[in-house]
Amino acid sequence: MDRPLVILVEFELHPGKEPEFRQLVLENAAASLRDEPGCSLFDVLTPEGGPGDRIVLYEIYDDAAAFDAHLATPHFASFDRATAPLVARKTVHRLSLAASQ
Repeated sequence: MDRPLVILVEFELHPGKEPEFRQLVLENAAASLRDEPGCSLFDVLTPEGGPGDRIVLYEIYDDAAAFDAHLATPHFASFDRATAPLVARKTVHRLSLAASQ
């Protein structure tokens, strides 16, 4: 069986765009958890001390195929299109969970 795939996405937003981005990303997270059986976790994180121009996503998928399916969903395409003008920089990390000893 494939190992779970962890996706860590860091967004740096254009100044003042956090409220609009936050609404869109929370809708995307809810749709991912509700509609995608291969998505087991989708957390939206903000810096301690309050909102700013940075948001981090922590997502766990059953495997790489489940993440690929996520990228093909209409809700992700809509989110990606709507947020593109709000984002100054986006970094995506694909990670594996370390095996416990």
